Amino acid sequence: MDFRFDIIFEYGSLLLKGTGFTIIISLVSILMGSVGGLAISFSKMSRYWFLKWPSQAYINFFRGTPLYVQILIVHFGLIPLLTGSTNPWASAITALSLNSAAYCAEIFRAGIQSIDKGQREAAYSLGMSHWETMRHIILPQAIKRMIPAFGNEFIVLVKDSSLVALVAAPEIMYWSNAMRGQYMRVWEPYLTAAAIYFILTYSLNKLLVYIERKV
Repeated sequence: MDFRFDIIFEYGSLLLKGTGFTIIISLVSILMGSVGGLAISFSKMSRYWFLKWPSQAYINFFRGTPLYVQILIVHFGLIPLLTGSTNPWASAITALSLNSAAYCAEIFRAGIQSIDKGQREAAYSLGMSHWETMRHIILPQAIKRMIPAFGNEFIVLVKDSSLVALVAAPEIMYWSNAMRGQYMRVWEPYLTAAAIYFILTYSLNKLLVYIERKV
């Protein structure tokens, strides 16, 4: 097999920019997804049906439909509806954030419900309100248990970000496809993309293990 390294060097700076784009949208999406997921998890655990049912429907939709379809709906439907035009950056971050929020909501719910109910009852007996109990007693313990799940979600999100190449977001796969289109070769662009994603996810996995040990 004739493997041309000169093609990789030619696209090196663009692939580096694409890697930076991938890291940025993944970080922003996991942060926004975590905030949204926390709110959705509280709504799902609420005793009020008008909060519980919509949150459950949201989770079912985003976990039950392909991210591929969600990206297209956001890019060609939601973003133009809100801004009047398409925007790859906005589409990528919005679609990944909405998808991540559904998974983060279930992570939060499972983590919160894993804490023994006796601790909550003890906090109430001391005169603490529901939100004070959540903030000072439940969430600090639950978050420690949720670290592995959040780490896995972040790793999955980094890999799923490759799908935003569909809407011309300039990430790793976008430039890999451009390389393939220019030179009509598949080994160089896609093996390079695979190597970059492997380095990113392997580094994240090591960081996750380090954080788990510290916590």
